[in-house]
Amino acid sequence: MEGAKVVELAGLVEYQDGSVVSRTLLKRDTGTVTLFAFDAGQALSEHTAPFDALVHVLDGEAEVILGGTPHRLTRGQAILMPAHVSHAVRAPQRFKMLLVMVRG
Repeated sequence: MEGAKVVELAGLVEYQDGSVVSRTLLKRDTGTVTLFAFDAGQALSEHTAPFDALVHVLDGEAEVILGGTPHRLTRGQAILMPAHVSHAVRAPQRFKMLLVMVRG
């Protein structure tokens, strides 16, 4: 991603049937910024991470499970996934999200 250039984030990643598509926009020692496009029914399985991460839904509707509790997010909504808390992401319908992981 170019610096000092205005972009429409949801347009930088496209849906693919039966897939989860990701595009890393920024990768540094201190964190990453990644776009995802989930087709309906796709998921990232439950796991933990040693870093905080922010999920911001750009399009559609997502289900984010944190510590066993499901949370529904729609376009424009965000949730913080704290470090060391189990989490999973599911797509009840197609959705796009921005994931910001902070390492530190």
